[in-house]
Amino acid sequence: METEPIFTKLKEDMKRSVDHVLSEFATLHTGKANPSMVDGVTVDVYGSSMKLRDVAAITTPDSRTIQIQAWDKGTVGPIEKALIDAKLGINPIVTSELIRLPIPELSGERREELCKMAQGFAENGRIGVRASRKDGLDALKALQKDGLPEDDFKRAEKDVQKMTDDMVNEINQALASKESDLRQV
Repeated sequence: METEPIFTKLKEDMKRSVDHVLSEFATLHTGKANPSMVDGVTVDVYGSSMKLRDVAAITTPDSRTIQIQAWDKGTVGPIEKALIDAKLGINPIVTSELIRLPIPELSGERREELCKMAQGFAENGRIGVRASRKDGLDALKALQKDGLPEDDFKRAEKDVQKMTDDMVNEINQALASKESDLRQV
């Protein structure tokens, strides 16, 4: 009886949950400019929807500004519209082919609000990891019914729990780091 395919799928599913949490954390801005803040923005240009990074260079000239330089001057208008429609909470400033996004200082109230959002993202990630654990244990139980020895089942069960604990710990560490960034004044 082979448990390897179960563990491979389990690890992929849990990693996907952790990666999703980390990408959600990247969307929460901490008062510092970060190009990942505009990663999810799509621009309607050339008759199709494209990612912002595919039509412009995104840089951070300083810690309070995101600078977007369109590769084609004709796309500046659609990029500006996409940034406004994305509801980032930042008003773009357009000067010829450059678009600047000045990052406002966060109030204490807004920082706490962002921390609560981060905690919600982390909890959703933990729920995803636990759901993957349940699926993995169910697959192991089915394998046990098909003849997996009790010793192997118990060992695999412990391995599943250790993997779950490791992934939850990774989410908790990322949450602590994000909260630390958000609470810095």
